[in-house]
Amino acid sequence: MRASVAWRKKTSASVTSAARVSFTAARRARASLLLFVCLLALLAVAPASFTQDHTRPRKASREDGTGSVQSQSGQKSKQGAEAVGDDEVVTINASEVLVPATVRDSSGQLVADLARKDFRVFEDGREQPLSDLSLRQVPVDAALLVDASSSVADSFEDFRRAAEQFAGRLSPDDRFCLIKFDDRVELLLDWTKSRLQLHRALARLSTGVFTRFNDALLLSAREQFQRDERRRALVVLSDGIDSNRGSATADAAMRALLESQVAVYVIANTEIERTRKQAELDSMLAGSDSTVRFNQLRIGDLRESLRVLDASERNLAELTRATGGRLYKPQSFDALDRVYAEIADELRHQYALYYTPTNPARDGRFRRVRVEVPGHDYEVTTRVGYYAPRH
Repeated sequence: MRASVAWRKKTSASVTSAARVSFTAARRARASLLLFVCLLALLAVAPASFTQDHTRPRKASREDGTGSVQSQSGQKSKQGAEAVGDDEVVTINASEVLVPATVRDSSGQLVADLARKDFRVFEDGREQPLSDLSLRQVPVDAALLVDASSSVADSFEDFRRAAEQFAGRLSPDDRFCLIKFDDRVELLLDWTKSRLQLHRALARLSTGVFTRFNDALLLSAREQFQRDERRRALVVLSDGIDSNRGSATADAAMRALLESQVAVYVIANTEIERTRKQAELDSMLAGSDSTVRFNQLRIGDLRESLRVLDASERNLAELTRATGGRLYKPQSFDALDRVYAEIADELRHQYALYYTPTNPARDGRFRRVRVEVPGHDYEVTTRVGYYAPRH
């Protein structure tokens, strides 16, 4: 929470504070509605509660608060419990680290039949013993983050359809939310399992002008990902080009995502934009000398745009690699259905690896993590590491 307070103070006078207001307003409205419903429920059941002779103990579930408090690194700072089945509760060690891992074979297909003994996990080069909790089913919180600037606006209808299908492919215990960003960052739908609520929120998508990409990443990481017993994914539709009108830097956004242990999946429209701009540039250069001279300014703009797209792709590749996600570059918006379906399938087939670090120091330092599956020609994807908690 210290980092969140620092962010709030740092940007209190900036336009980015409007983004925080959008997040907070959505939560306040939801809380008010919940309070009203609870009051009605109490009035309805109050007379009956005095006539009951027996009460049933409440069953622990993933939606219950279990006493676990999330530290900056994502480790449990108190003894907690995570519900695995309807009646089974598994106790989690106070210092265990959760490392989601995706395994693919040489043809790129997901590998879903591995056991705990097949994995080896290393922290700062030292092998770590996996706990008995490893490979349990762990629900995921998946935030859908969409660029609402003009470069992506043409894809809104494709995105709406793909987002609804994405939600339908998740596991029953998984949740999703919807965030849009342009000249501000706005939470359109807080965490839910309701596809109907998602459908209504998607209908409210509107187009903006600028792209506060780094602000959107940072605010999503710090404001939306608070629950410690869930896997976390941020699914982004954008070209990744920041308008430099916000307050967050790319480095600050990356650190926030690593601190919150969020895997970032990016569906980049860079290839779509590159094809369009390159075709326009080639057409101009194929004209007469006088036509080329007349269009010098536009030709220069197109060349600069292509350079920026190349740089953005490199940054997005590093962002997704470091956080344990994946970068997709579809050739057209028609492919969004397939891409979002692939991401949902990956989240459903991830392995949840738990271990207690052999280094007990609570020094706030970055710990590098590596996961291997020896004896197989498999590609293992996971985040590069995490920040240890401080005292």
